[in-house]
Amino acid sequence: MYETLITSLENGIFTVTINRPDKLNALNRQVFTDLNKALDEIYTNKEIKSAIVTGAGAKAFVAGADITEFNGLTLEESKALAKNGQDTFFRIERSPKPIVACVNGFALGGGCELAMSCHFRIASSNAKFGQPEVNLGLIPGYGGTQRLVQLIGKGRAMEALMSGGMIDANTALQYGLVNYVVPQEELLAKTKSILDVINSKAPIAVAKCIESANAVFDETKNGYEVEINSFGDCFGTDDMKEGTNAFLEKRKAIFTGK
Repeated sequence: MYETLITSLENGIFTVTINRPDKLNALNRQVFTDLNKALDEIYTNKEIKSAIVTGAGAKAFVAGADITEFNGLTLEESKALAKNGQDTFFRIERSPKPIVACVNGFALGGGCELAMSCHFRIASSNAKFGQPEVNLGLIPGYGGTQRLVQLIGKGRAMEALMSGGMIDANTALQYGLVNYVVPQEELLAKTKSILDVINSKAPIAVAKCIESANAVFDETKNGYEVEINSFGDCFGTDDMKEGTNAFLEKRKAIFTGK
């Protein structure tokens, strides 16, 4: 089904591995095509409760975009390329199911942008983040200028964007770019343990958490109104009734996503 991805589904967790290790998992047109197919599956497959995005091999999550595809692009073609990348990463950011980046090694350029579009990130100790596009006479085009500011603040983001320098795993943890740093061999296990907890919660409530938190950075929306409406929507679910009854009855809730 996929030319550039390896996927697996276990205990409700859908793992998507970008599989171009000889190219350090660089993003080309086929990777984006495959990522969108995988996102279709995440959105529609009821057996999938959450997802992980990672890269094949020990060196790289995604070391950037495939620069060979940049040669000869016209102005309009370059804008279309950026829009396609942004549209794909918006689908990740807006997914009603949690998508977590397992950053194993280099997450540079488009790889950093892919990681930042996920709902949160967990890094291996050898991970390195960066937006080195200025070294090519470019800037990030897949949302990197926006999400880096959101995640680490304007001053730090400005320095990283203009210098093209890399951020190591421990600094990324200090900046709040990642939630945890673990040895590489523990990366997937750590992420799955967190998702196991999230997957035990009410799916509609989890989706509304994502929607409401994303509204903080959406100038077209009033985040507080989104929260009010989401709160009300949750009140109309069977899961809300089950959750409150379970709390009062001092038992574990069994959520159905209804």
